[in-house]
Amino acid sequence: MIEVRPGGRRRIDRVLAPGYLTGLGDLSLSVLRERRDEAAQEETDLSYLRRLLHARIDIVRAEQQRRSSGGESSIVDRLASILADNALGPATGSGRHQQLEPSRAGEHRRHAEALIGNTDLTDVGVLPDEKLAAALETYGAEEGSVSDVRRQVQGVMDTLNAEIAARYHSGAATVDELLDTELGRSAE
Repeated sequence: MIEVRPGGRRRIDRVLAPGYLTGLGDLSLSVLRERRDEAAQEETDLSYLRRLLHARIDIVRAEQQRRSSGGESSIVDRLASILADNALGPATGSGRHQQLEPSRAGEHRRHAEALIGNTDLTDVGVLPDEKLAAALETYGAEEGSVSDVRRQVQGVMDTLNAEIAARYHSGAATVDELLDTELGRSAE
């Protein structure tokens, strides 16, 4: 389960800290953008972990379905179509376009693999039914936890974006200032 530690040093701890959104009106536009970007990176990482969990859930469900229907083909033979089925289905996420790459991909893969201990999904066909069911339950619970935390991070991003937009709307910030700032960064 994703655990947010009050006062912790990880990015998730900072982004979801109670004071992260306090006094936004007093913060400079650059600090607001830095916080929004930090939250966006965390959301990208959580989305990546969520996709890893969904893939594992799809594999386990496909094996359970194969067994219940008496199917003969192995999961390995059908892996591409199993994983593509979820990608082609209707979107159930936030619908946000992500321009960032996950910053902790390896850590997230290890996390997903460690969830079910010694159960190896490289050959789900040899796992007993009860291990498959336990793996599905574990992955499902973790996906729910990741989704909840991801929604909280998206709420932080929405609040920060609203403050930034309000400044542009009121004239407290201008596009010219943004361009000057961006041009200054690229010149460095």
